Amino acid sequence: MDRRNFLKNNILLLTGMACTNDILAFSSSRKNTWQISLAEWSLHKTLQKGEITNLDFPIIAKQEFGISIVEYVNQFFMDKAENTTYLNELLRICEDNEVTNHLIMCDNEGNLGTLKIQERKKTVENHYKWIHAAKHLGCKSIRVNAKGEGTPKEVAEATIDGLGRLGEYAAKEGINVLVENHGGHSSNGKWLSNVICKVGKENVGTLPDFGNFCTHRENSECKEEYDRYRGVKDLLPYAKGISAKSLDFDGRGNCIETDFKKMFKIMKWEHFDGIIGIEYGGNKLNETDGITATLNLINRLL
Repeated sequence: MDRRNFLKNNILLLTGMACTNDILAFSSSRKNTWQISLAEWSLHKTLQKGEITNLDFPIIAKQEFGISIVEYVNQFFMDKAENTTYLNELLRICEDNEVTNHLIMCDNEGNLGTLKIQERKKTVENHYKWIHAAKHLGCKSIRVNAKGEGTPKEVAEATIDGLGRLGEYAAKEGINVLVENHGGHSSNGKWLSNVICKVGKENVGTLPDFGNFCTHRENSECKEEYDRYRGVKDLLPYAKGISAKSLDFDGRGNCIETDFKKMFKIMKWEHFDGIIGIEYGGNKLNETDGITATLNLINRLL
């Protein structure tokens, strides 16, 4: 059996009619009430250069772009998750600028889909501090990763366990745990949607990214990619946010790699009612111009 059919057949093993029925019932009850947020990764180059800090981010979002909802990346305050003084200062800055905190994207804390039980348990526990930080800041969610080495079925079973444990803990704090299509099997929309379905917790959902659907890389080059429009459609029934990733634009202000108009039609059809997060990650425009171009495109479509 070739690799493509192997992956397809293993993914189909995870598909159940109960999940499909739940998805249809869940999506049909939603209404379209979209808001715009700014993902901190849009400014990652400026942050990594030390030209701004995490404390500057909410101010820049509001004063430079007129955006009142923000999404943090834990990498930019990695050692501050349990620092109450720091979190209070960040919260004060947000309140002074009338900015709402939406979520924290969590990286470098391990993968919830690892097949090693003790490592998976440690990964779950590593996220506890970010759940507490999210609650302190008034965020609704944290974003986690669901990578793992193994067959689709093996990693799915591990991820269901890891997400289930973390979701149970997060529910006690009133926080959502969201999985983004972010590499490996998680970049397959059907695989990830079935994993979330099998977890079966209201506070465990998805954060569909318009990009990040590469399912197989060789030497940093994408060799296989799941259809991004199908992928977003797969994930939307469980979505509690959208990562509207953009890399490049044409002369008319349209995103080159992703048809935003087509994505928005899918979102409307699936009754998505959450927050659309701007995540500019291109190289041709500087970060300020890239964020502005993405914001202008979204506003035009809205």
